[in-house]
Amino acid sequence: GLCGVPYSGPDVGGFDGHPSAELYLRWFQLGAWMPLFRTHAAIDAGRREPWEFGPKVLEYARAAMEERERLRPYFVTLSWLARSTGAPYVRPLWWSAPEERELRDCEDAFLLGDALLVAPVLTRGTDRRAVRLPRGRWYETVTGRVYEGPGQVLGEAPLSRIPGRARAGAGGPVRGEDGGAVELEVWPPAPGRTGGG
Repeated sequence: GLCGVPYSGPDVGGFDGHPSAELYLRWFQLGAWMPLFRTHAAIDAGRREPWEFGPKVLEYARAAMEERERLRPYFVTLSWLARSTGAPYVRPLWWSAPEERELRDCEDAFLLGDALLVAPVLTRGTDRRAVRLPRGRWYETVTGRVYEGPGQVLGEAPLSRIPGRARAGAGGPVRGEDGGAVELEVWPPAPGRTGGG
């Protein structure tokens, strides 16, 4: 994205070898947060569909896909921003604070736009994940738990999802619960902060 190609993402499942169910699921979950998201198989690579890895993988892959669909209006917004400003969808943690060395050294988490921080699980058997947060207040998107940055925090990373955080005061369009109407999802600012617009 920093090189001017905002639409990138993995071929979930890959071309070679036989990924374990856990590897495939974590790969799928990461792909769901990327601009370009697809599973991939080739004639000589073996099957790569989520249902080939068992009912739990299928259930958790479905949840990742449903979250991606819920975020589709946000992805459309990021597409428009990429086209009009050149800002990539996927941004390094240092995007708004390039002077912070700790954020520049983080290579295994990223911002999705300005509102969301994604910390994929890259280690087998992991159910907790450390991530360095940029300055400010961050909410765990599933539980609503609050974290204060800057600093490193340890959060839960069950096999059912990868850790996501939302920046306090940020908002973005999402698909509503009815599946059709677009709604604005807003994360409250830190106490004592106000805003408008």
